[in-house]
Amino acid sequence: MTPWTDAEEATEQPRIPLSRRRVLRAAAAIADRDGLPSLTMRRLAQELGVEAMSLYHHVANKEAVLDGVVEVILAEITEAVNGAEAPAPEEDWRAALRTRVLTAREVLLRHRWAPRVLESRTTTSPAVVGYYDGVVGILRAGGFSFDLAHRALHVLGSRALGFTQELFDPSGADPADAAATMEQMADHFPHIAGMLADAVHDDPDGTLGFCDDQFEFEFALDLILEGLERRRTGA
Repeated sequence: MTPWTDAEEATEQPRIPLSRRRVLRAAAAIADRDGLPSLTMRRLAQELGVEAMSLYHHVANKEAVLDGVVEVILAEITEAVNGAEAPAPEEDWRAALRTRVLTAREVLLRHRWAPRVLESRTTTSPAVVGYYDGVVGILRAGGFSFDLAHRALHVLGSRALGFTQELFDPSGADPADAAATMEQMADHFPHIAGMLADAVHDDPDGTLGFCDDQFEFEFALDLILEGLERRRTGA
């Protein structure tokens, strides 16, 4: 065997061991760059430079990958939330919770596919439970009973995590089809058609869905927080 030269030794790169964390971070990177439909086991293996079968030592299937990327996103949210400047909830629970929610939303705006994955999970991740536990902690520190905190979580729903679940999402429709549908709706449902025509927004940087732009999200969040404060104080 011919010994390596110094130049060959210098250019030889050590192989990074495959791990579950590395697989999941690569999956998130594919979704960020190419969109969630591009995330397949084959594509993930190509991204990592391994055979597809190697992945199954770390993730059982694509559903396990999707469960795992939820953990990746929630870890990023938790890190961001912990580093955000906010008043103590004992002093101003509304400002503390508002900061937490809008900080989580900033993370989701970097991973716009993540809300759809969160909505699609059939089991609740401990990471998601941990996030909501922090929300309840803020409410309790702000003077909420457990009963009112429970009701607050129901009212907040997905907004507590920084996004709004859509009633319907026509974003995938062809523009010509969407225009024709709008004309048909105007004849039968004039109030809805008028509302939708008026609700066209130009906020690409702050939008996570058809009716989930930054202004609407903050408007609804503030309305909820104001209402909860009145319930908390009995005003």
